[in-house]
Amino acid sequence: MSLTKRIAAEFIGTFWLVLGGCGSAVLAAGFPDVGIGLLGVALAFGLTVLTMAFAIGHISGCHLNPAVSLGLWAGGRFKGADLLPYIAAQVAGAVVAALILYQIASGQDGYAGGLASNGYGEHSPGGYSYMSGLLIEVVMTFMFLIIILGSTDERAPKGLAPVAIGLGLTLIHLISIPVTNTSVNPARSTGPALIEGGIALKQLWFFWVMPIIGALLAGFAYKWLGKAEK
Repeated sequence: MSLTKRIAAEFIGTFWLVLGGCGSAVLAAGFPDVGIGLLGVALAFGLTVLTMAFAIGHISGCHLNPAVSLGLWAGGRFKGADLLPYIAAQVAGAVVAALILYQIASGQDGYAGGLASNGYGEHSPGGYSYMSGLLIEVVMTFMFLIIILGSTDERAPKGLAPVAIGLGLTLIHLISIPVTNTSVNPARSTGPALIEGGIALKQLWFFWVMPIIGALLAGFAYKWLGKAEK
């Protein structure tokens, strides 16, 4: 598949992840009487990845996440030459989704301007500290990449990787939404932060650095862990 088609697929997939995941948080989580709550938001993020893995996995690999692309590179599964085009497409998809979500959400009277941005300290949903945010983002991204690398290993059961990855992301959100609103994805963090500005934008660097650290550690770890023994 050509690089142009692959990065187009990454744009569409990341667009869907941010629109579906952040959209569920902004539009549906606290809707009066029938809001979907934290569980619904976690499931929405998992469903975006699950659906896109089936829709575009055969085209681009369905990374949807700069940390995933870097983790796959560290694990020997992805070419370094394709990293920048993939990451650019992922960020672009996230930004366009955040812009559309803002246009939808701002159509409601009393809209306060939030787009489910990520944060720590005073910007953490549960008031968790910088160190809590650091640990949750590094560890959750590490485990996400282990799930991805393991379930897509040629020795793993065929056809079930999208389910494992989607459910894995759901579980990650169930654990970490109260701490940082769950990033594990620099592109997902970038879209809302650029539109919101303020503290979300000031803390954006954190949600690039920590997920990438976790992803690289997982890539190198699985390269050793998954190596067949003679």
